Amino acid sequence: MSFDMNDAEPQKSGELIPDGTFAKITMTIRPGGADGQSEIDRGLLKASNTPGSDVLMVDAEFTVAEGTHVRRKFWQMFTVSGGKVDEHGVSIGWKISKGSFRAMIDSALGLDPSDMSETAKAKRILRGLADLSGITFVAKIKVEPSDDPRYGDSNKLDRVVLPSEPEWRKVMDGEVLPPSPSTRARPKALPSASPAAPAWGQSSAKAPASTAPAWNRTVQPSAPPPVASPSTPKPAVTGPAWLNT
Repeated sequence: MSFDMNDAEPQKSGELIPDGTFAKITMTIRPGGADGQSEIDRGLLKASNTPGSDVLMVDAEFTVAEGTHVRRKFWQMFTVSGGKVDEHGVSIGWKISKGSFRAMIDSALGLDPSDMSETAKAKRILRGLADLSGITFVAKIKVEPSDDPRYGDSNKLDRVVLPSEPEWRKVMDGEVLPPSPSTRARPKALPSASPAAPAWGQSSAKAPASTAPAWNRTVQPSAPPPVASPSTPKPAVTGPAWLNT
């Protein structure tokens, strides 16, 4: 048997999505084998590989849904339980993740973050975290420097872009926005040798290299973001709002 390589896809360049890129992205949860609290989350979570850690996480894969960087991917972990806790014994990592997940729902459905009507609240209720797999929302993507010299920098979710922000409407309308890099300073390696030392005497240590799915109820570009859908939502037990067509 022979293998014809002529129709193989070109090799990827390995270049990162530019820091500060705005794009519509889809999140897929990669099952990690650990059970969550709800029935539909069996085998969904990923346990930390740090010895003695009780942290359970959502292993998220993000795919750019459309635009200049369509089909480009990056990955990120979200803590669901365990780790450091606040004064009430609640996982601090989970509180941060929960805020991100709520923002994803608001961005996906065009909900005003301040809308706490019964209709809006019902759309934010999930049967389990598995309901979030496949959600498409607007995001700002960053480049995160690696703190391990063995690995290069990577793309991460900077933040979810909400309907109350002007970039949300522009991305939803298909407009390509110029990247808006984060103002956070990237760490730089300092020379380990005196300036008077010859070039070959200076340290050569390398600086740490530090579409849309069928269920997605895409908000029509002409509809103002804050206005909730006039249709009556189905009970939460049937699934999240973006699964209801």
